[in-house]
Amino acid sequence: MKLYNFSLALNGKRVNAFMREKGVSLETHELNIRKDEQFAEPFKSMNPFNCIPFLQLDNGTVISESISICRYLDEHFPGPVLFGDNPERRAVIDMWNRRLELDGLVPVGSAVRNKLPFFKGKVIAGTRNEIPQEAIIVGRAIESMNLLFKRINQHLKDNRFIAGVDFSVADITGYFLLSAGDALDYQIDEKFEYVLRWRKTLSEKDCFFDR
Repeated sequence: MKLYNFSLALNGKRVNAFMREKGVSLETHELNIRKDEQFAEPFKSMNPFNCIPFLQLDNGTVISESISICRYLDEHFPGPVLFGDNPERRAVIDMWNRRLELDGLVPVGSAVRNKLPFFKGKVIAGTRNEIPQEAIIVGRAIESMNLLFKRINQHLKDNRFIAGVDFSVADITGYFLLSAGDALDYQIDEKFEYVLRWRKTLSEKDCFFDR
């Protein structure tokens, strides 16, 4: 199998962190998205949604979407199980991952695309369009993060990781949510002390750093 990636992109980083935690090494082709290589053939036909990363299996099947790629790798390779090893654990991890994505990573990712000059004409991933950047989207993302952190702060008081005692794919999503806020000059309020503790715990994980 072969991974097509851009390792500086948020979702590219998520997959790379997941593979490091699993101890998985794959043949990888780094796409130059700065030069729109993902829109050129054969990549456009392989992945018509033009988003990075995507994984091509040996039988030709192409899997895009970072979490779908991670789920495949979790089941295909040995190592720590990051999606849960029983029905209850899998459901709890999936629940927290969805909460962090829908209430955090999605609005924050949209805000970054609506703030940074690099994303002018690229406010929707996998496209090039004339949709203008809107500052109001940045403000809404910050409000969404504040609400999310308020909701999870007390939960994290009694949990080292977001889905319980064990590190999971939901923590990988959480780490990059917390990191993405830096691009918005967002500072986590000190009243969210357990969110800040969680961030410190995650920052000590080797999988988030290409050593």
